[in-house]
Amino acid sequence: MATFDVIVVGAGVVGLSTAIAAQERGLSVRVLDREGPAAGASAGNAGAFAFTDILPLASPGILRQAPKWLLDPLGPLTVPPAYALRIAPWMFRFWRACSPDRVAHSTAAQTALMDLSKAELEPFLARTGTQAMLRKAGNLQVYEGEAELNASLPGWKAREAHGIAFRHLTAAEMADIQPGLSPRFTHGTFTPGWYSIADPKLYTLALAEYFVAAGGAIDIAEASGLRPVDGGVEVLTADGGIRRAGRAVLAAGAFSHRLARTIGETIPLETERGYNTTLPPDAFDLRTQVTFGGHGFVVSRLSTGIRVGGAVELGGLDLPPNFRRSEAMLTKAERFLPGLKTTGGVQWMGFRPSLPDSLPVIGRARTTARVIHAFGHGHLGLTQSAGTARLVADLLTDRDPAIDLAPFSSQRF
Repeated sequence: MATFDVIVVGAGVVGLSTAIAAQERGLSVRVLDREGPAAGASAGNAGAFAFTDILPLASPGILRQAPKWLLDPLGPLTVPPAYALRIAPWMFRFWRACSPDRVAHSTAAQTALMDLSKAELEPFLARTGTQAMLRKAGNLQVYEGEAELNASLPGWKAREAHGIAFRHLTAAEMADIQPGLSPRFTHGTFTPGWYSIADPKLYTLALAEYFVAAGGAIDIAEASGLRPVDGGVEVLTADGGIRRAGRAVLAAGAFSHRLARTIGETIPLETERGYNTTLPPDAFDLRTQVTFGGHGFVVSRLSTGIRVGGAVELGGLDLPPNFRRSEAMLTKAERFLPGLKTTGGVQWMGFRPSLPDSLPVIGRARTTARVIHAFGHGHLGLTQSAGTARLVADLLTDRDPAIDLAPFSSQRF
């Protein structure tokens, strides 16, 4: 049985970034994934490094919006009736996380992780030969009327206090940045410090190639459990196999809580099912990412096409996809961006791993220091991948982490 210093369970952007960071510290690393690199949420996300998104999803603002949204089965936030009872305990935790003191705590922790992730990103891209994929075209958040803009101002005030640059725009000023918006959008806010990647799947695959070229190994097998043993950890697989390492990193996205249970940890991870449609590159002259916050979706330009997606469906891992959600967003996008060509698109659904307080789990497992958690980033896996990789590499090499990890501990639940 081959033995490595580290086995990373999960070949998404967080897992592969972590594997590379560990490899750079001189550790031998094997990555294990049920489907292979970039097969999950890392393939179909909007491609944004959303460093300005320091505010947690769990907030008083979302509580005000949620009742209206939940009435629309194809709206920005929905819970399928078949899943409502199962998710009720998670929703209660989410509701508790929306209190002002908890929001302030989560915002401070999220800000620290965002700052670290932004500082780590470009050096990481340079080391992995992927810097040419980085774009800095900003983000335009649009509003249907002054009332919607005013409702967003507390969030912008919080960002301003942290030094995040933005500017509020009139309709004419928005047109200079992004022509072709519907006149229903009368106000906007432009964030120039919003980065993106040319294509998230191609980026993640490039990380996999870099990792293997540097001596790493990737196995395609479904992890079914973790088992601490003398001097290490065994990773059990669904085909009856066993792989052993000194330590294991659990970065299996929305499936991570199932594996955590095998070492005695119950972590309230839920699945935000995200939907999108990727249109051909000539579908629209998109010059910046556009966020339709009141409708819960974004439109992004990738090197491979125009991606229309977002929204939150809290429906777990097992229900079949409801691609009417993709179609509803595309219909709205056609109204909001007159001239958008909506033919020739490819639909996608993926699982975003989310904790009720909007913070990931990063740190040593409660039951064994030989397992390190790195999952639950929600919408921000790509954004926080380089920062998470740095933190996990610190733990693997017994260094003091670059930021306080207490807010991210699995024991907070």
